[in-house]
Amino acid sequence: MFDGSAFPASLDEAIFENWLEKGRDSKIGYAYLLVVWDAYDQKYIPVYKEGREAIETFEKYESSTGRESLVAAYDLYSESRVA
Repeated sequence: MFDGSAFPASLDEAIFENWLEKGRDSKIGYAYLLVVWDAYDQKYIPVYKEGREAIETFEKYESSTGRESLVAAYDLYSESRVA
């Protein structure tokens, strides 16, 4: 996943699938998985959120100036990309 020059690194599909499962299995009612790039650690991290409005709190990767930036956001249950 996330292959190409538009992304900072590729992400293994198995890791992504594991993140989806963890979000769905959580006792907290998460609805979204945000794939966030950590510029200092140079790796992707999963961020789980309950509401769609939380997606807007992250700068998008293309224009980010901070440590963490949003690469993509997915609905945990439909697995569709929402941002």
